[in-house]
Amino acid sequence: MNDTTNRPADGVRPHPEHGHDIALFDMFGVIARHQPEDGRARLVATAGVPEVPFWAAYWGLRQPYDRGDVTGPGYWRQVADALGTDFGPGQVARLVEADILSWSGVDDTMVALIEELAAAGRRIALLSNIPEELAVHYEERHAWLKHFQVRAFSCRIGHAKPEPGAYRWCLDALGAEAGKVLFVDDREENVLAAEAGGLRGHLFTTPAALREALRLSA
Repeated sequence: MNDTTNRPADGVRPHPEHGHDIALFDMFGVIARHQPEDGRARLVATAGVPEVPFWAAYWGLRQPYDRGDVTGPGYWRQVADALGTDFGPGQVARLVEADILSWSGVDDTMVALIEELAAAGRRIALLSNIPEELAVHYEERHAWLKHFQVRAFSCRIGHAKPEPGAYRWCLDALGAEAGKVLFVDDREENVLAAEAGGLRGHLFTTPAALREALRLSA
């Protein structure tokens, strides 16, 4: 009888010649889900402002928040200023909570793939644009984060994709050559920025396509 203990069912295994290859994952849009429609609607309703200007301010001011330059309350005060309104302390707290909730869904298929890669001995790491409040939420609730050799949260490394420093930080933390890292993200500008820094890129579309890319790069 063949011993199949701890073997992944589909054969995702490190190749002897490429045992040091690393898969560097984005989180939102790859492992975790983007905001669902009901989560987006809850945010707009909590803010109590028209939808179009709300999202313009939300995304226009998001990068410094993701990078850790401002706290959650500071970010929402900036959003209020951009909208020409004021959010009181209670409303700010509700907006922080609604924002976290809107980003809290995960793709169980991708979580299973992460666990499979870890069990196969594949080196994996995470690079995510994420504010501190949301990072803490994930750390408290998702044990699969422990599988990543490096967890590069933008709010803690001082760089947010597609800034070149985000990729350099990961390479330094991993002690890896850029060409030995496959970067996986669902946003083309982030993949292109990684490739400009010498990393190999995979534009995420489906778990099946990613699985094939990981086989080819193993």
